[in-house]
Amino acid sequence: MQKKGKKKSQAQTVQKPFDFVLCIIVLLLLALGIVMVLSASAPSSLSTTGNSYTYVIKQVIFASIGLVLMFFLSKFDYHIYKNFYKIAYVIAIIALLSVAIPKIGVSVNGARRWIDIGFGTFQPSEIAKICLIVFYAGYLTEHKDDLPFFWKGCIKSFFWLAPPIFILFFLQDHLSASIVIIAIISIMMIMAGTKIKHFLSIGITGGSAAAAGMLLLATLTNKGGFRLNRITTFLDPWQDPTGDGWQVIQGLYAIGSGGLFGVGLGQSKQKYLYIPEPHNDFIFAIIAEELGFIGCLIVIGLFAAFIWRGILTAMKAPDTFGSLLAVGITSLVGIQAIINIAVVTSSMPATGMSLPFFSYGGTALLILLCSMGVLLNISRAGSKV
Repeated sequence: MQKKGKKKSQAQTVQKPFDFVLCIIVLLLLALGIVMVLSASAPSSLSTTGNSYTYVIKQVIFASIGLVLMFFLSKFDYHIYKNFYKIAYVIAIIALLSVAIPKIGVSVNGARRWIDIGFGTFQPSEIAKICLIVFYAGYLTEHKDDLPFFWKGCIKSFFWLAPPIFILFFLQDHLSASIVIIAIISIMMIMAGTKIKHFLSIGITGGSAAAAGMLLLATLTNKGGFRLNRITTFLDPWQDPTGDGWQVIQGLYAIGSGGLFGVGLGQSKQKYLYIPEPHNDFIFAIIAEELGFIGCLIVIGLFAAFIWRGILTAMKAPDTFGSLLAVGITSLVGIQAIINIAVVTSSMPATGMSLPFFSYGGTALLILLCSMGVLLNISRAGSKV
C-alpha cells in the first residue's frame, strides 16, 4: 500500500505545473547569455579559429541539448536522487581526482583543473558542485536531529567536505571553487538547522588558520603565490598596468566607457583582444560596455529574480530533501554570480569564477541547465495546482 501511494504521489507531482516565472527567468538569462557570447567572443573566435561564430555555435548546441535535458528532468521525480546521495559523493571525489589521470587531465596556466573529453575541455569541479549539493541534501535530511549539536552536527557534517576541498586546493589549485562549495554547503547546513554560533566559531578559527596556512605556504614554497599578487593588484591594479593589473584595468575601462545606456550591442572596443578571453570570466565587463548601466541592472535584476524564485521553491517544497536541494542549486547560481560581478567591478580580488548562463563553456552550461531541470521539478512538487 505504501509503494502504491508513493507512486501515485509521484505521478501527481509530474502532472503539476512547474514554476512558470522561474522557467521564464532561466530562459531569459540563457537567451541574453548566448547573445552576449556571440558579441563578446567574435574577435577572439576569429583570431583563434578563423571563424567569428565558432564559440557561439558550440554554446548554442550545448544550450539546445541542455534545454531538452532541463525539461526532461523537470518531469523526473527529484526524490530518486535521495536514494543515491552517497553515490553522488563518490562521483564527486572521482570527478575531482580525474584531472590527475595522464593524457586526460589538462594543465592550463599552471593549474590542473580540466580534463580532455575529446571535443573540448571540461572542469570536473562543475560536476562535483552538483553532486555535493545532492549528497548534503540527503545527508542533512538523514541526520537532521544531530544538527543542533556542535560535534555530532556541525563538525561531523563539515568533515565530509575535507576530502573534496583538499583535492581542489592541493591537486587542482582551485581556491575559488573551494570557496563556492564551502559557502553553498554552509548555507544548506544553516537552513537545515545547524546553529549560527557554531559557524561563527568554526569560521573565525578555520578561516584564520586557512589564511595563515596559505600565506605560509606561498612564502615558503611559492605555491599559490599568485594569490598574493592578486590581492596587491586588487588594492592597486595600476601598479602593474601591463602585467597583473592588465585584465582588471581593461575591464574597468569597458565598464566606464559603457555609461548609462552603453555603446551599443556589438560595439565594444575592449573585446578586441584587450580583455583576455572576454567571453569567459570578464563577460560582464562587455555587458557593461555594450548595454551600459541599465543593461547591468537588468542582468543583476534577473539574477535577483532567480534567487527569489529559488527561495520560494525551497520554501514550498513538501520535504526537507527537496527544500535543501533547491537551496543548494539556488545558492550555486547566486554565489557564482555575486563573486563574478564583484571581481569584474574590482570589488574583490580576481578569481577564475564564471558568470552562470553567460560565460562561454558548453559542458558547464549543460550541467547548469540540468540542475535547473531539477529545480523546476521541485517547484512542481510544491505547486498547489
